[in-house]
Parts: sequence; structure tokens; C-alpha cells
Amino acid sequence: MLFVMETVNFLLDRPVALLIVLAIGAFIGVAVERLVQKADREKRKAYWRGRNAGRFGKKGPNLKTIEAAERRQASGADMAADQLKLVSKASFTSRSLLNRSEAKVFEALDKAVIARNPGWQVMAQVSLGEFLASPDKDAYFAVNSKRVDFALMDENCRVVHALEYQGSGHTSDCAAARDAVKKEALRKAGIGYHEVVAGHTTPSELRALVERLVPK
Repeated sequence: MLFVMETVNFLLDRPVALLIVLAIGAFIGVAVERLVQKADREKRKAYWRGRNAGRFGKKGPNLKTIEAAERRQASGADMAADQLKLVSKASFTSRSLLNRSEAKVFEALDKAVIARNPGWQVMAQVSLGEFLASPDKDAYFAVNSKRVDFALMDENCRVVHALEYQGSGHTSDCAAARDAVKKEALRKAGIGYHEVVAGHTTPSELRALVERLVPK
């Protein structure tokens, strides 16, 4: 303690020496701060390099790619915050997933599938993006939110067949165009596409379809 006090008094008596010491301290502080910032950047780069190695190759993304990804994350967070505000102000009610005709088809399909193979299941109103994948982002987003009325899922939780109920809501040109997009995506994925036409949905007709599609 005595040594520290003597050193302080010595520097106070010599302003030039004091300025030199303060300048050295400031320089050291700036250097340490830069080292910390550099280490932080390296950590971020290593994180994104490991996370995206599959997409960007062995070298991983560069700093520009990292910054772009961080901007997208920030934008996504802002969008989620705006959506939360909208949802908080709105009211919601529950509604049926299927209309009356679709519900009858689902019930008959479900019974027929369980009787044929208990390991299989019938799923209703499934988005294609949930069971299809594509390296082409534009193509994937073109089908991501499109849905099939019913999907037959095997014991490995893979959709093997998609069924579309062609009722009164499937008569427009727009519906036909949407169905064409879904058909092509399903065909590329090796998933069967089958239409269930209104008026041909008796339990015996649906049972015959299931027996043709589902292995016993």
C-alpha cells in the first residue's frame, strides 16, 4: 500500500510521466477490447460455419453470409413481434377441421385402413411441406402451404398415398391448377395421388380403394 501511495505521489509531481502512464493504459485497454471483439467474431463465424457446413461446403459461410443470416434472424424476430401484437388484439374460435362430407369420408377411410393394416394411419388436411422436401427453395415454397385432404401414412410415419376429395369445392379452374401442382410434386416424390369423387364414397367403395393401396 505504501509503495502504491509513493508511486501516485511520484506521478503527480511529474505530469509528463503521468500522461505517459495514462496513454499506455489507454492503449492497452483498446488493444484488449479489440482482442475481445475479434474473439467474439471468431466464435460467431465458427458457430455459423458448423451450423451451415452442409449448405456451404467444408469452408462454411463467410462473414458476409453470417451478417446476412443475422439480419434475417432480426427481421424474423421483428415480424414475430408484430404478429404477436395482432394475435393479442384479435379473438379466435375453434372450428371443424373437415366439413360434413369430408368427415364421413375420413371416418370410412380410417376404419378401412385400421382393418387392413393397424400400423397405417389416415391423416387429414396435411400440408405438403410437412412430408415433402426439395433442394430447390422456390419449388419447395410453391408447395409448402398446399394441402392434401387425406394422407395415408405407413408404420414408419411416411406418407405413401395422398387422397383428394373432389367435392363441390374442386370444380373451379383455380382448384384444378392447384391440384396439378400438387400432383407433380407428389409424383416426383414417388407418392401416389388418388381422387375420391363425391357420389362414390360409400364404405364399400372406400374399402376397395384402401385394399388396393394399403398392404395387408
